[in-house]
Amino acid sequence: MRYRSPPWYYNYTITNGTSCLVDGAKRDTLVWPGDIFISGPAVAYSTYALDSIKNSVESLFLLQTPEGILPYVGVPFRDIINQTSFTYHLHNLIGVYNYYWFTGDQAWLQSYWDQFKRGLAWSLSNVDSSGLMNVTASADWLRAGMEGHNIEANAILYYTLNLGVDLAGVLGDDATVSDYQSAAAGIKEAANTLLWNDGLGFYTDNEDTTLAPQDGNSFAVLGNLTESDAQKASIISNLQSRWGTYGAPAPEVDSTPATISPFATGFELEAHLVEGNAAGALDLMRLQWGFMLDDPRMTNSTFIEGYAADGGLVYAPYRNDPRVSHAHGWSSAPTSLLSRYVAGIHLTAALGQTWRIAPQAGGLTTVSSGMSTTLGSFAVDLGADSGGAITSFSFEAPAGTTGEVVLPSGTEGSLTSDAGGSVALSGGIATGVSGGRWTYSAQ
Repeated sequence: MRYRSPPWYYNYTITNGTSCLVDGAKRDTLVWPGDIFISGPAVAYSTYALDSIKNSVESLFLLQTPEGILPYVGVPFRDIINQTSFTYHLHNLIGVYNYYWFTGDQAWLQSYWDQFKRGLAWSLSNVDSSGLMNVTASADWLRAGMEGHNIEANAILYYTLNLGVDLAGVLGDDATVSDYQSAAAGIKEAANTLLWNDGLGFYTDNEDTTLAPQDGNSFAVLGNLTESDAQKASIISNLQSRWGTYGAPAPEVDSTPATISPFATGFELEAHLVEGNAAGALDLMRLQWGFMLDDPRMTNSTFIEGYAADGGLVYAPYRNDPRVSHAHGWSSAPTSLLSRYVAGIHLTAALGQTWRIAPQAGGLTTVSSGMSTTLGSFAVDLGADSGGAITSFSFEAPAGTTGEVVLPSGTEGSLTSDAGGSVALSGGIATGVSGGRWTYSAQ
């Protein structure tokens, strides 16, 4: 399909706010909901300039159709291509969850709740007798094969349903909690029945192919679509075995040489971290993001849209090499993942009213990171030896919050607060820890 040149100038109004999240290339400057899956948390864990997420999400929800369909892309490009994307539709809904989670703005969430439910209802209306959503539109992140009972689309649907369970619980919508739990259980059962391939140790892209995609398998792990630890371990090991000189390939892009997508590899990074493979995730960051940072053909940044597995600055979906963007926020996954998983700063309730500090050093001997919400600051400082044993550890969480600390199994000792409190670790875990500044002492 060939698109007409978009009829807009760089002063076109794409949102109603003063900031938003867009791809920065001159050809683009558009709001894409899929990209915000990566760039939104990156903002939350770095600058906390959350108006950019809010304005972006609101601009997209203005375009929801009466049937509940949310846009593939914002204005003005939406009006030119007018495509439906089953995956980006769901990324719109994930954006609502993320904005609420990092702000705690329940009134805002309530104002979008009916639209959120209408959006998920549309996705669920496409679940057929197989028990899986039947994808009838190909638009996604320019990968091939987005059709039928696609694993990526169904893994994202499963993930979004579980986010919806959390949001419905916050709003006291018990009927919706039950509905979404039931729908999610059905998706999980059907995906594992139809798409899991024991011989490959992967989910296949569809039931009529043996192609095992990077995006769908990664999302199955990070969203817990899997039914066993053995499945997760198999996927993680098999993904890692594919790595080449310049990063992790995405075979769902039909190209020779293979394509490397920092967007899809962002999913893979999180899958490794969710599975506890921090060492593997860090190796992949060094390999792929290290190449992006250091290669002299780059811009001394790590925002390229995609490239070839042989290191060529060629992105297979485009016939014109200069079209490749070097300003894509969808390539920023390490920004949030390092703080969330390696430093281990997990917000387990909106704003971090409750939290879990669970660092994974992954072979690093020093980890230092932090983030803030309107409740206050979270910070972690960790020292570890080459075997991963903790040599020093302190953390900070806002006053008035509570959480738990999870250090490597076998870590014994206690945590002492600047206020004089003390909590013993049992198997590396301490629960019911109040906000404040805490320091670890070995037993």
